[in-house]
Amino acid sequence: QVQLVESGGGLVQAGGSLRLSCAASGRTFSAYVLGWFRQAPGKEREFVSGISWSGSSTVYADSVKGRFTISRDNAKNTVYLQMNSLKPEDTAVYYCASSYVPLHSSNYYSEQGYNYWGQGTQVTVSS
Repeated sequence: QVQLVESGGGLVQAGGSLRLSCAASGRTFSAYVLGWFRQAPGKEREFVSGISWSGSSTVYADSVKGRFTISRDNAKNTVYLQMNSLKPEDTAVYYCASSYVPLHSSNYYSEQGYNYWGQGTQVTVSS
């Protein structure tokens, strides 16, 4: 069993930055892929970004490309999401997820590829 705990969310003004963290515990932190998803009020959960085990492969949703950066530290069992130039439309609950199957990068966006999910952290961007 794997436990994922997100942190770093909060309230920020438009144009500001936040850094989300997701710490994993339980099973050995050898997830093939780690991903970030988000769900805004009244909307379905959507893919934000994913990263391979080595960090050499990263994928971003078009809506965050150039503003968000995903990274991971396997020694610390942690994945990060650096969010810059935040917009009100980035307001959502952000979830991290881990996959223990070798997803192709073209499938990072699919929720079905992930085995474990965190409880989420709220990010609110004011205009």
